[in-house]
Amino acid sequence: MKTGLQICAQLENLKHIKAIGEDFRWYLKLRCSNCGEETQEFVYCCLSESYPSAHGKSNASLNIKCKLCKRENSIDIIKESINSYTQDDAGQFKTIVVFDCRGATPVDFSPRVGWEAEGLESNAVFSDVDLKECEWYDYDDKAGESVSITELKYQFITVKT
Repeated sequence: MKTGLQICAQLENLKHIKAIGEDFRWYLKLRCSNCGEETQEFVYCCLSESYPSAHGKSNASLNIKCKLCKRENSIDIIKESINSYTQDDAGQFKTIVVFDCRGATPVDFSPRVGWEAEGLESNAVFSDVDLKECEWYDYDDKAGESVSITELKYQFITVKT
């Protein structure tokens, strides 16, 4: 099953935000599709890490064994699915990444650090934006105006292939 992570936010004086680099960590809580057990802590997956699946047939960005039923589950990031969230998308949900889920389903997301934002008028780049609090504020010296990401929400959707 493929699951898309969608975000919705308000961008003030920003062209876009996006996850940067193959080492960007997608922090998720997962539910076992077999028994319904959820991870208590956030676990992460990233493109730069790839592990052979328990059955050895493929690789995944994350392999995790369910603590309750002991089933081997995996999540793989579909690299081509990673998208920016733009000023035009503001206030609407947009899929920013798709996960190929085998035996586990994402149920929670923690945005944390590693995001990049670009100023709307100045093209100034703001690196390592921290969205842990689901909002971020800064000042664009080139444009002489405040910039922000607010009202950040997320949801997961099933992606039809």
